[in-house]
Amino acid sequence: MAELETLKQELKKINAEYAGIRDVPAEKRAEFGREINARKQEILAKIAAAEKAAMDVDVTPIDITAPTAPNETLPEVYPQSFGSKHPLMQEIDRVTEIYQMMGFDVMESRQLDDEFHMFDSLNFAKEHPARDGYDTFRTEEGLIPPAHTSTMQHRALKKYKHNLDEGKAIAVVIPGRVHRNEDVDATHEHTFYQCEGVYVSENCNMGNMLGILREFFEKYYGQKLNIRTQPGYFPFTEPSLEFMIEKPKTLGGKKGDFLEMLGCGMIHPNVLKMAGIDPTKYHGFAWGGGMDRLVMLKYGLDDVRYFESGNLNFLKEF
Repeated sequence: MAELETLKQELKKINAEYAGIRDVPAEKRAEFGREINARKQEILAKIAAAEKAAMDVDVTPIDITAPTAPNETLPEVYPQSFGSKHPLMQEIDRVTEIYQMMGFDVMESRQLDDEFHMFDSLNFAKEHPARDGYDTFRTEEGLIPPAHTSTMQHRALKKYKHNLDEGKAIAVVIPGRVHRNEDVDATHEHTFYQCEGVYVSENCNMGNMLGILREFFEKYYGQKLNIRTQPGYFPFTEPSLEFMIEKPKTLGGKKGDFLEMLGCGMIHPNVLKMAGIDPTKYHGFAWGGGMDRLVMLKYGLDDVRYFESGNLNFLKEF
């Protein structure tokens, strides 16, 4: 390697000599140029040979993916440790487990979607402000990183439509990562997780929906909970509600302290029609809520940015 560095320094000196050609008499410039070029080509050939020789050295390969390195001193410097599942992934598994015990299938959301599934299939008006770039990210190709897991509703309805033909209900939950054009702070992130729920049958009603949601939150937080709703608005449900639970005692909640947890409502007839389901025969309800806040409440976390920070001290707590 020392020889290679010496050759490279010589090459720099030769290149610097080119600047002196202006001081050489005109009749001698051609000869001067030929001499410099010959020396330069000679050095370049030596550099190429030295680099090839360095690459041909017999080196024992090391598997950098191995849990321990051949160097026995490495574990002493860097003690071996094992990672763990991310807290959000742990809780998503728990959420889907609860719904599966209630008879729901599970679908996976998408990382990129299109205008149809994001808006058109969900009864969004053409002029709806959510289509604007101020709210929704878009790629140069016109694809959309989903802003909500509701983008999967149309697919879920079509995928499980055969259940209705067999006299069964469509019952599916869809966890997934979503993206919003948000100013990031302790309670807002541009990237977070949601969980969508979709249920369709011949005779389901809003009372069934509230019963399912109440059962879920009681199972998740491990205690009986009072619930409350208030009117909301979503293009894909009618009527639409905001669903709240009484703050769990384990989180310091007192009687009368309510927390808004998700949006929900009866699936709009237009959404059912788009999936080829007769809204005069079948009814459905849907809901969607943020996973990050659900987990923050469970563990008493005060900053949503912990989840995406990669902070090992935080992750090791789980």
